[in-house]
Amino acid sequence: MGQKINPLGFRLGTTQNHHSFWFAQPKNYSEGLQEDKKIRNCIKNYIQKNRKKGSNRKIESDSSSEVITHIEIQKEIDTIHVIIHIGFPNLLKKKGAIEELEKDLQKEVNSVNQRLNIAIEKVKEPYRQPNILAEYIAFQLKNRVSFRKAMKKAIELTKKADIKGIKIKIAGRLAGKEIARAECIKKGRLPLQTIRAKIDYCCYPIRTIYGVLGVKIWIFVEE
Repeated sequence: MGQKINPLGFRLGTTQNHHSFWFAQPKNYSEGLQEDKKIRNCIKNYIQKNRKKGSNRKIESDSSSEVITHIEIQKEIDTIHVIIHIGFPNLLKKKGAIEELEKDLQKEVNSVNQRLNIAIEKVKEPYRQPNILAEYIAFQLKNRVSFRKAMKKAIELTKKADIKGIKIKIAGRLAGKEIARAECIKKGRLPLQTIRAKIDYCCYPIRTIYGVLGVKIWIFVEE
């Protein structure tokens, strides 16, 4: 069962929590759900538009490290609290970045009377997050690094992080081959069928000159 559904949804309410906290009448629920999606898409588009391009520096200093792990949305009567959890918040620390982002988000809010409150939280252990590792692999593949080498480097980055197991799977036209295939690398334990096991998961698409590659990462954090 653990491999047939999303590992995060499988553990929702036990080891995984919701990323949206608000209440609404049944007739207004769909509008609130669409509003959350617009807010998240607006933040991600803002990060992508303001990234620097063509840098060969390390991931800690490169603009490609502006990876959002998740976005929490808490709605009150007159205020919407948006908490952005990000690995290396260099871009959002620039002067005027938050104000500019608030103006863009205010256009996506359905009610004009609600004001926005944006907070930035830096992830303590960035290489413990699957989204950041997937972005790192994408950055390496776009620089023509071998996919096997990129996967091994991503696992090496997790040595300092306190994790118990990791699994990385890449599928598609690997190394430009005409026939698509999947390659997998695993280290440590990964109890996907155990609900009490806290597992972080992400599915990340990478666009290359040979087509789209799909990256899936499972990280066994704790039990």
